[in-house]
Amino acid sequence: MKNNIISIAFILLILSACKVSKDIETPKPALPDHFGTAAAATDTSSIADISWKNFFTDPVLQKLIDSAIAKNYDMQIALKNIEASQLLFKQVKWNNVPQVDLNVTANTDRPSNNSLTGLSLSQYNIGTNHIEDYSANLAVSWEADIWGKIRNQSKAALAAYLQTVEAKKAIQTALVSNISRGYYNLLMLDAQLDIAHKNVQLNDSTLRIIRLQYDAGQVTSLAVQQAEAQEQAAAQLVPQFEQNISIQENALRILTGELPGRIERTAILDQMAVPADLSAGLPANLVSRRPDVKSAELALVTANATVGINKAAMYPVLNITASGGVNSFKASNWFNMPASLFGIVAGSIAQPLIEHKQLKTKYEVAKVARENTVLQFRQSVLNAVGEVSDAMVKIEKLKQQQSIAASRVNTLQHATTNANLLFKNGMANYLEVITAQSNVLQGELELASIKSEELSAVAELYRSLGGGWK
Repeated sequence: MKNNIISIAFILLILSACKVSKDIETPKPALPDHFGTAAAATDTSSIADISWKNFFTDPVLQKLIDSAIAKNYDMQIALKNIEASQLLFKQVKWNNVPQVDLNVTANTDRPSNNSLTGLSLSQYNIGTNHIEDYSANLAVSWEADIWGKIRNQSKAALAAYLQTVEAKKAIQTALVSNISRGYYNLLMLDAQLDIAHKNVQLNDSTLRIIRLQYDAGQVTSLAVQQAEAQEQAAAQLVPQFEQNISIQENALRILTGELPGRIERTAILDQMAVPADLSAGLPANLVSRRPDVKSAELALVTANATVGINKAAMYPVLNITASGGVNSFKASNWFNMPASLFGIVAGSIAQPLIEHKQLKTKYEVAKVARENTVLQFRQSVLNAVGEVSDAMVKIEKLKQQQSIAASRVNTLQHATTNANLLFKNGMANYLEVITAQSNVLQGELELASIKSEELSAVAELYRSLGGGWK
């Protein structure tokens, strides 16, 4: 008997090492040697390796990001998802442990006198017309993991847990990027509001001179009306920018988990500098650094496990059960040892027959789903490379635009100064002054917008490379 048990255990051990399905390895997507039009990278380091606190050094911006990581509701939901998946993963580990149940029963049965049981009682003269039964036992059942179903369940649970971790990282990288971009937009609106106020003052000064000239009969009422219209156009921008500032402040406060309100700040847009070294590193590193790409890779692990589980369901299931305890027809003899002791050991093999076609269909569907997962992984890598390339092109071209815009604003500012001097000395008409002031207003607003877009592109490059969760 002992040799038979050892032989069975040995056979089970060999069978449990078998795999009924073959996993698909994580594909190696075709990646370029470098991003976009940049030269082949020799430095493998990337700005994504820098912690967000060292990358975004503005104190107000750091405080906003800190608050978002701690209080943002999407982040809190992600943490709860991690907690739930961790509990499920721990639970799956117990699938290999036999199930043990304690059963305690006591019952009495009063059979009909005309039934077979009732007639038997009268024949044996046991002195009672009812049957009592008292039992207390431990029942043990265990499913042999011959085809790797339980192992695949553990793999799927682990991958699901790791995916929730990556989801939390993805939310944090998005938060860091969105808050920094919103903050730069807020500083841009501050700068544009200041530009609008200064232009209103400049137009007001010009309007006073034109009114004096009108009173002296040197210009017509048309000149006054056009100067007033120009001043009103600049004044109209002030409430527009104030509105946009309040909306942007509210959006940032909500991202940080706070009620809408004002954000105190001391920095100005011109103080924000674009880092000189924006190394992107190697495209191959995106797979391990980007949370969304890593999550897609883990999805393939889950898909492999699902295929294995569905394949194992088509094979026989070996269950081993055992129960033992005490049993008696009289309560007084219930725990009379060893007479009341009993034990049962059984083994069963269940092979699906009628539902075999349904199980095979599930298996084939799981294989198709796995192929879709491979395609989604490749697509996630492709999207990641594209996002990095787009951000790098934006930074490069916006830098060129900013240089040209700054030169244009400098020219327009000199032109406005000269136009005002010539106008005061009667050597230029009011139209030339109004045109110069309108041009410098638009030029300064555009320069602030370009500077903000460049800073936002840097934040987007940091996110697209996988930075922000460290």
